Amino acid sequence: MAELTAQWIAQCTNRLQLRQHTLDRMQWEEAAIELWREARWPGMAPAPAAGEWLQPVDAAVGTASAGGVMEAAVT
Repeated sequence: MAELTAQWIAQCTNRLQLRQHTLDRMQWEEAAIELWREARWPGMAPAPAAGEWLQPVDAAVGTASAGGVMEAAVT
């Protein structure tokens, strides 16, 4: 179980960091650990959980691409 937990957290951290470059990796890892501790998220695969958790940020920033990777807004 510990290995599964570590893998989920690592994969979630990777996805969070890929989508948002605003924090360093350790901060995203802390966020992934918190997600794992909540009942809702561990039942999902790590990438979709990270994406769903970041939806409010994506909406606020307004720069989410169709592929789900954050890009700078071009004006």
